[in-house]
Amino acid sequence: MRIEAVELLRVHLPLVRAFRTSFGTETTREALIVHVLTDAGEGWGECGAGSDPLYSSEFVDDAWLTIRQHLFGRLVARAELRAADVAPELSAVKGHRMAKAALEMAVLDAELRAAAVPFSAFLGGVKDVIAPGVSVGITDSIDELLEVVAGYLDDGYCRVKLKIEPGWDLAPVEAVRGRFGDELLLQVDANTAYRRSDIGHLAKLDAFGLLLLEQPLDEEDLLGHAQLARRLTTPICLDESIVSARSAADAIALGACSIVNVKAGRVGGYLEARAVHDVCAAHGVPVWCGGMLETGIGRAANLALASLPGFSLPGDVSATARYYREDLTAPFLLTDGVIAVPTGPGLGVDVDTATLDRLTSERELLKA
Repeated sequence: MRIEAVELLRVHLPLVRAFRTSFGTETTREALIVHVLTDAGEGWGECGAGSDPLYSSEFVDDAWLTIRQHLFGRLVARAELRAADVAPELSAVKGHRMAKAALEMAVLDAELRAAAVPFSAFLGGVKDVIAPGVSVGITDSIDELLEVVAGYLDDGYCRVKLKIEPGWDLAPVEAVRGRFGDELLLQVDANTAYRRSDIGHLAKLDAFGLLLLEQPLDEEDLLGHAQLARRLTTPICLDESIVSARSAADAIALGACSIVNVKAGRVGGYLEARAVHDVCAAHGVPVWCGGMLETGIGRAANLALASLPGFSLPGDVSATARYYREDLTAPFLLTDGVIAVPTGPGLGVDVDTATLDRLTSERELLKA
């Protein structure tokens, strides 16, 4: 397969509800969509980077520039290219995993569409449906939080994740546990908001029977997470710290986590995400699929990833209506508590080009 052109598109999708975490509030998802045109057909990818370098060092403008100036030329120089070649071909460029992942995803989609193979089957998926959880942002009050959680439980979500930060942790968790009972699958996500000096405070979360505490400390502080894991009975899950299969193996060996959140963009693509899954499975460490407010393009790929056997915990691959009133693909629906994994070739979804054109604020065509 030979790449003939890559189209970059900047889209803006308003969120149905403002999403606040410890590093900021989002009201609109600005997404970089990658459209690859090959001699075998087209493929679609989505970059997980946000508008600003808050979750990670990457952001949309950075990814756009990196693809145009440093990544595109390396791929079109190859007369024959497979998705498995993308990461090795781009390895000379340091970092920029989300930009690389978007290109790999689009190439893989084109390759699998041409071969009439579903994304999930290629990755090794074994599930036809996914029982997702839901991520709940920080709200203005506990009463509002309880109302939001109740709504999601009524929708059929089987697990709730609360975003926390210093000053918004013990009280909201206690309120949700008290209102909805011990049977609720409940976990929390700090997005690196705490420091080692907070270990004593975080230990108080043990009282609430949480599924896990996600990424409480800085992404580079594996030793601190190992110290925290020894202090708490609540399992520690790493997110931002896991940037490759090797880093996952290191974190497990250090005792820094007993659960891993897998995000394909964060680790450089879905092939590396599968490798993270395999490493964790070999060590008996459960994984779950995280979310980055993806459009239907990225959501389709995440559902395929979450269908792998080691994804034994509910992830953040929620239905479209959790985030958007309109999307770039047909909406993913939560029916009887599950979402169907796409079964068509490649990503298994068709991009609504009319909606894409209407929501696109900028585009650039890179020709071989």
